[in-house]
Amino acid sequence: MPALAFALLAGLLFGTGIALSGMINPAKVLNFFDVAGTWDPSLAVVMGGALVVTAVGYRLVMRRPAPVFDVRFHLPTRRQIDVPLVAGASILGIGWGIAGFCPGGSVPAVGLLEPDAFVFVASMVAGIAFSRFALQPGAQTLEPRKTTS
Repeated sequence: MPALAFALLAGLLFGTGIALSGMINPAKVLNFFDVAGTWDPSLAVVMGGALVVTAVGYRLVMRRPAPVFDVRFHLPTRRQIDVPLVAGASILGIGWGIAGFCPGGSVPAVGLLEPDAFVFVASMVAGIAFSRFALQPGAQTLEPRKTTS
């Protein structure tokens, strides 16, 4: 139960930060990408701040022998850049540039009852399911894949 409460607290903190920074507003996000027109560089500050906090926090957390609510850290083991990684990143970037929503900003926008966010999240879930079932042979469930460590 403490892990669930901590996950709720972390989600609320993340959602609040996304909302306060304006990342749930598609127009603000799209203006960030419009460098030749109505460019709004403020999201670069948001992303840069997030990067600094994450880099420092990661270093501090990784000094611990294990996470607070688990027996070990679950870190990715694959380090190669391959076609699925590049294709997925490209599709994410294209979708973000078209819609102005990314996964991190769309979920808090659903919480604020933004109609476009509902459409985006439903489409995102459909895309995840398509990728999982149609593009990854042998993946029959929505459970996370087991990784070796």
